[in-house]
Amino acid sequence: MKPILYIKQGCPWCIDALDYFKRKKLDLDVRDVRGSAEGMAELEEVSGQSLTPTLVHGNFLVADFDIDEFEAALNGNPTARKELGI
Repeated sequence: MKPILYIKQGCPWCIDALDYFKRKKLDLDVRDVRGSAEGMAELEEVSGQSLTPTLVHGNFLVADFDIDEFEAALNGNPTARKELGI
């Protein structure tokens, strides 16, 4: 199952995240929640908040992150790092 990346079109942190994951060659299920009540409800259900970017992969969740925060979360979860191949 692909990791899900929730974004909002035009969000500068989302653009950075998309560039980062592209460089890492991570195949994602990208879901733009801007203008999508269903997408926003899903984001809020899985993460408890409405900010982006938010990545979900199994039990590994990083909400409202910049790249440094994402890397820190990966460093704290070597299993997720290995599963994601980053």
